[in-house]
Amino acid sequence: MAYKGFIFTDRAESKKGIMSAFFGALSLISLILAVYLTYANEGEAAVRYGVVGFLCLVFSAVGMTLGVLAKMEEDRFYLFAWIGIVLNGLTLLGILGILYVGAYGI
Repeated sequence: MAYKGFIFTDRAESKKGIMSAFFGALSLISLILAVYLTYANEGEAAVRYGVVGFLCLVFSAVGMTLGVLAKMEEDRFYLFAWIGIVLNGLTLLGILGILYVGAYGI
């Protein structure tokens, strides 16, 4: 009776997927921290928080691109690609929300 719990494969996680997840986590944490520090400063946003928001936009766009490219690779695991796509998508939605609230108010 053979134990069927092991699967031997040569597939590995994509490096693009890992980088996508890293960029997603970095941008999402930075954006949340910038919003919190602006809130703690009674709504007065320093210029450096705007720069952080712009860098989060750039990093999440690059991370989203890497996540989609990693998802298109064959014979790879896709866990980090999906994590990167979700985290970068949340960051992009957060930035769009900030821009919407800034332009039209709540």
